[in-house]
Amino acid sequence: MKLWSSDFESMRAEARRVVDDAMARRLLADPTGDGTARSLDDVVRAERDAVARLYEPHPQADERLLGGVWCRVFMPPGPVEAVYLHFHGGGMVVGAPEMNDSANRALAVRFGLAVVSVDYRLAPEHTYPDAPEDGLAVARWLLEHAEAELGSSRLVFGGDDVGAYLALTVLLRLREQLGRVEQVLGANLVAGWFDWGRSPSSRGARIDDGPDQLSPEQLRRYADAYLPGLSDDDRRRADISPVFADLRGLCPALLSVGTRDHLLDDSLLLATRWAEAGNEVELIVLPDMPHDFASYACGLTAAWTARTSVWFAGVLAR
Repeated sequence: MKLWSSDFESMRAEARRVVDDAMARRLLADPTGDGTARSLDDVVRAERDAVARLYEPHPQADERLLGGVWCRVFMPPGPVEAVYLHFHGGGMVVGAPEMNDSANRALAVRFGLAVVSVDYRLAPEHTYPDAPEDGLAVARWLLEHAEAELGSSRLVFGGDDVGAYLALTVLLRLREQLGRVEQVLGANLVAGWFDWGRSPSSRGARIDDGPDQLSPEQLRRYADAYLPGLSDDDRRRADISPVFADLRGLCPALLSVGTRDHLLDDSLLLATRWAEAGNEVELIVLPDMPHDFASYACGLTAAWTARTSVWFAGVLAR
């Protein structure tokens, strides 16, 4: 079994140079950038401040209260083909929808999507199940009102990091609580955290031990903030860790992850179980790429962007 194509193999040397150079600059600027030397309070304060400083809100985003939850909404310039329900990353502790304004605006324009990015509640102030419930409230609103207010009742779910986790968790709740998954055309799950009991790679057991934005210590702190008082076994309940859930009867999925990512095993296991459950799934593994691989401009990420575009076009054509 090959996890990536010969085309990807030919791009590895460039990818390594780009990633290693960027990581070296990051560590020079912030020697504790891997999260190992900072308390959770320090991480929360520093990274929330960074979001506020570094991400310029797009002027075309519309702030709307959907199902009682604030969301950032981008509308396409023409007819709406579907609604993209998006969740940002940040370990359930940091991050904001504004982080993805540029990418979400691009999706709206390119594919005719009404993009709804959820400003869900964060830990440690709000623990499980607050964030999934926020996502479900928005999804329920979309089922009832998207056709009239956004132009389409068809949905695509997606996100990166814990955004991918929330997209899948909300999809499963949609099936279990509302029996409504037929309107969801696909799930775009990028570098997701699907095993909160912590998979081997998230504990540091990686084959590719190159630099990564994440560390086992950081992941453990984030899990403790989001799921306080629970053991690793408790955190593997199917309602918390979707890789342990019944995945039958779900939409096509695209899973993408880099080999240096401490969350690599989460995507590898989920892709296998998604296929075993009888669903369509495509897995893109990017050699030598860390978490948040999309932020590294190289041939591999350009190829991933192109393949993701093909996937979006395919699910929207259904």
